[in-house]
Amino acid sequence: MSDIYESAANSLGLFNSPCLTKVELRVACKGISDRDTLSKPDPCVVIKMQSHGQWLEVDRTEVIRSCLNPTFSKVFTLDFYFEEVQRLRYELYDISSGHNGTREVDCLGAMECTLGQIVSQRKFTKALLKQGNTVGKSSIMVTTEELTGNNDYVELSFSARKLDDKDFFSKSDPFLEIYRVNDDNTQQLVHRTETVMNNLNPMWKTFKTSLNSLCSGDHERILKCTVWDWDSNGKHDFIGEFQATFKEMRSAMDGRQVQWECINPKYKVKKKNYKNSGIVILNQCKIIKMHSFLDYIMGGCQIQFTVAIDFTASNGDPRNSCSLHYIHPYQPNEYLKALVAVGEICQDYDSDKMFPAFGFGARIPPDFKVSHDFAVNFNEDNPECAGIQGVVEAYQNCLPKIQLYGPTNIAPIIQKVANFASEEMHTKEAMQYFILLILTDGVITDMADTREAIVHASHLPMSVIIVGVGSADFTDMEMLDGDDGILRSPKGEPVLRDIVQFVPFRNFKHASPAALAKSVLAEVPNQVVDYYNSKGIKPKCPSEYESSRTFGH
Repeated sequence: MSDIYESAANSLGLFNSPCLTKVELRVACKGISDRDTLSKPDPCVVIKMQSHGQWLEVDRTEVIRSCLNPTFSKVFTLDFYFEEVQRLRYELYDISSGHNGTREVDCLGAMECTLGQIVSQRKFTKALLKQGNTVGKSSIMVTTEELTGNNDYVELSFSARKLDDKDFFSKSDPFLEIYRVNDDNTQQLVHRTETVMNNLNPMWKTFKTSLNSLCSGDHERILKCTVWDWDSNGKHDFIGEFQATFKEMRSAMDGRQVQWECINPKYKVKKKNYKNSGIVILNQCKIIKMHSFLDYIMGGCQIQFTVAIDFTASNGDPRNSCSLHYIHPYQPNEYLKALVAVGEICQDYDSDKMFPAFGFGARIPPDFKVSHDFAVNFNEDNPECAGIQGVVEAYQNCLPKIQLYGPTNIAPIIQKVANFASEEMHTKEAMQYFILLILTDGVITDMADTREAIVHASHLPMSVIIVGVGSADFTDMEMLDGDDGILRSPKGEPVLRDIVQFVPFRNFKHASPAALAKSVLAEVPNQVVDYYNSKGIKPKCPSEYESSRTFGH
């Protein structure tokens, strides 16, 4: 048991290294072929990552109108795992106005590489391949930076007044660009606001950026800010510019405004009484502290780990060696393998090492009614088992006493754990986070109720991990895992955050338990952090919480 544990723990790097390295990626393209002679393309780049042999969309840039050499302002933040090959694919689309997705649009080319290649080169440029893998004239450049130490974000809210009018028939359509000036005097686009049409006193939308991205954590670094008048043909008119530092911006934290004169150097030279081309105002500046998974764990946050096991008849009679629940004297079945691999990691974050274990889809003694949330140890008042070993023993003891039945309903067990989590939610402290591990062999029968339960649970301190055991069709499960799109309840309410991770055990049959644990638990640290950060709950300091637990082995 401890070998499985050690290898899983080490490969996850949970104990020796901080949780993850995050990197920020930015994208620019050059020489997009101008096929449509009447108008220039409206480019957008979609970034995809390979997972179990499939390309899944991670995110996409904004669409830039009429542009052959776009520099996108969207920043992609990805977790970088040193020990893994993370395959990325960048797809460039021309999204003509009127379409919202990339469904009926032209793909102008694609590029594949690994995150490792980008990270090692810092600036990675590659030709975009067209369909049929022919090299086009266009290329893509991806620049990367590691988010080090300072993961704080800032929220900035800009407006302007009395900007110069550049249009004959209407007022200017202003947008603002902020560039960071690097040590080698190169400029890096940090943010481009939206365009406010026909307005010389625009109020731009509040935006968030990492402090790392804005000024590399250096509050005195020069930021070059430029205001443009947007033009549909992509030839935007220059209104004016100014220099700022984050140190100056910080003074807008106490509700005071900070303002800069927007200067057009040409006018300054030519015009005698030239004052400025308008005033740009920072109305508010907020620093949002980002805490890491380990900050919460070291502040005493407990991971409350609950197991739910599928005892429906589709698993096969446990006395038959073909059954997924067959208890072999020397060889653990798939249910046990999955339980041990995931449970051994989770138990390190749970100080009392007591795990509630439930079963669903069986008829249980004494009256053999079907239950979808019975205690595996048959003690409804205290369903907890001592350690993963205790769960294994309770599972083996209960199998001969129950009748495998059906249907496969998982909403009741999600609701049961959600009830515990909602009690915790009212404490306003990061003290308990609930993880429900559901081990199941197949197609669930209460899909609508399950979606409803997950949407409700996404507001609570909990995550759901589903491991699919056996060789059934798990298409429905993939839908619950919101990686491909946003999961919604039957009424159309979207999940607040993605809390479900689904993994088919068959993908890991011949892999180490470490690989399974890694895939299953990869998203958990971020889910914990996202929940507490979104609620504005800070971790307790280790000094406030005298930990008797040790990290590491």
